[in-house]
Amino acid sequence: MILIDYTQIAIGSLMVASNRGQDLDKNLVRHITLNNLRFYRTKFKEEYGELVICCDSRHYWRRDYFSNYKANRKKDREASGQDWDLIFETLNDIRDELKAHFPYKVVDVYGAEADDIIAVLVKERGDDKNMIISSDKDFIQLHTEHVSQYSPVTKKVVNGKEPIAYLREHIIRGDRSDGVPNIYSPDDTFTENKRQKPIRKTVVAELLDLLEDEQGTVWDNPKMLYTIARCPKDTWIRNWQRNETLIDLSKIPEEISINIIQEYDSVLTGKRNELFNYFVENKLTDLIDRLGEY
Repeated sequence: MILIDYTQIAIGSLMVASNRGQDLDKNLVRHITLNNLRFYRTKFKEEYGELVICCDSRHYWRRDYFSNYKANRKKDREASGQDWDLIFETLNDIRDELKAHFPYKVVDVYGAEADDIIAVLVKERGDDKNMIISSDKDFIQLHTEHVSQYSPVTKKVVNGKEPIAYLREHIIRGDRSDGVPNIYSPDDTFTENKRQKPIRKTVVAELLDLLEDEQGTVWDNPKMLYTIARCPKDTWIRNWQRNETLIDLSKIPEEISINIIQEYDSVLTGKRNELFNYFVENKLTDLIDRLGEY
């Protein structure tokens, strides 16, 4: 499968267009999105198979668990000067057009992010070759001999750290872009513009070395590490659980995972022979010559 992180790649491309001085409207957004999908399909189909478009729900289960999850992004969007209501409305319309007219599975599950959909599908199809199209480093934890990742930003295959080591360090350090503080810091660190409590590199290195040496025992019982981390026991245990739940893609709730698999298995696709009319109706004249690449 070629697993497309739909919102991430679409918004990334739109920001590039905006930085070039192009005015964003629905036709431009549609053109950029469809042209990118054509490129990824052409580049990877022979080795990895067909596209699967993985979408973010408007509602995240992680926000139910942790109310500050991605809360800082709203401020960033407001400061950007972009019309984000128009952008998201347009992306949702194009998502629906992909469902109706294109021969790809478009997977959209209430409560799930694209990260969840991709993680569940690569686990479910573990023996298949899978290419994740996203610049999101969260996916490094999924890398295996059967799972690779291509970054639209660098235009290269992502070669990150060893997946388990990366995941462990990510849990310790948190993820500012998602509003997840490091393991020393309180829940409202980013929403209240507080400074994170610093974690010395030597402490992180010591923790990671121990986790590497003692794999199962210590990793399954992180409460054993609070003395090494020089952190109060209750704070360490609570914040470890918070960050692990939010960051570790093996912690997706079972109900969400089941819904993702059911949606993937049952979702209908559009018909390839109807694409020409869609392209004509939407004045995608410069893409019609490449219709066979869709």
